[in-house]
Amino acid sequence: MTMFPKLDPILHSELRLAVMSILIGVDEADFTYLKKQTGATSGNLSVQIDKLMAAGYITVEKGFKGKMPHTTCKITTAGQEAFNKYVESLKEYLSASK
Repeated sequence: MTMFPKLDPILHSELRLAVMSILIGVDEADFTYLKKQTGATSGNLSVQIDKLMAAGYITVEKGFKGKMPHTTCKITTAGQEAFNKYVESLKEYLSASK
């Protein structure tokens, strides 16, 4: 019997995984871009970003662009490692079906 690796519960959420998938390929992304790319509501995206930040997977910088609030997210080294491990775990699940 194959033992499957445990999937990271932080990344095993559709929206958090989408955010991480975007951030893994860019230096940084602002809240508006993440919202547009994921199709999430502002409230839901904000909650999921907070969870990723609490896990140490991303950093969040809040400031202003002119008079408008501006939030920028960046993936951390721990976030990159967790994402890569998650992807490798999924590959193990997929290879077991062959």
